[in-house]
Amino acid sequence: MELDAIALRGAYDEQLRAWTPDRLPPGVMVDRDGPLVRVTGSDRRGFVTYRSLDGVDGSELDALIARQRDFYAARGEAIEWKLNGHDAPADLPDRLRAAGFEPEDEETVVIGLAAPLAAVSPSLPQGVRLRDVSERTDLDRIAAMEEAVWGEDRSHLADALEKELAVDPSGTTVVLAEAGFSEMDLGTVVSAGWVRYVRGTLFATLWGGSTLPQWRRRGIYRALVGYRAWLAASRGFDYLQVDASDDSRPILQRSGFVAVTTTTPYVHTPAVA
Repeated sequence: MELDAIALRGAYDEQLRAWTPDRLPPGVMVDRDGPLVRVTGSDRRGFVTYRSLDGVDGSELDALIARQRDFYAARGEAIEWKLNGHDAPADLPDRLRAAGFEPEDEETVVIGLAAPLAAVSPSLPQGVRLRDVSERTDLDRIAAMEEAVWGEDRSHLADALEKELAVDPSGTTVVLAEAGFSEMDLGTVVSAGWVRYVRGTLFATLWGGSTLPQWRRRGIYRALVGYRAWLAASRGFDYLQVDASDDSRPILQRSGFVAVTTTTPYVHTPAVA
């Protein structure tokens, strides 16, 4: 089945971009400022998102941007403005930079059908298994693997996933891939990812997928995608959405995902955060 990228982008805008969970971890709050959905108290930084800016432009847009920057700065909290490649107006990136926001790495928003991906049996290297996890010990092991991959502190990841699973156990499934396990030893976490089930939509979203360098190009990432597709399809979700890095995008597109737009975090960090 050939997917229509334009139609999928419309569904992504309508169903995912302004969606927020109905069960929030302690300390996380959601409110609105005009067309923006504003989230505070989450993970490393707050963020704003929106379905569209509803024709907000010029000085009115500049004021809206500055208001978010100053609101989060007053809290001592960094803010991420999630910009998509098809957002209007066209000069929005320039306006964000002028307000002190800095872009991070661009990713590609890709969408695929869950059922065909779920029908492919995961092919894992010998001695590697996938396992659903929720215990803090395993979440810490995932964070340690992420730190080894990215060379930076990822302890916030274990904290955030633990809170998310505690408040809504059925809303997210965390999966790790581990090698060298036995009855006495859990072995080494070589990759991990999680899937969020976006209630009230056709979508589940995939996150994570970091893999230790020595375990790459062995089918582990693809197996993680297929298994999470099965989890989503078995719960009745039709589509999978991923913010894909340049490393993962080719793998996902070979598996049937299509690119619908790009996404770039524009971040402002106050002097005291």
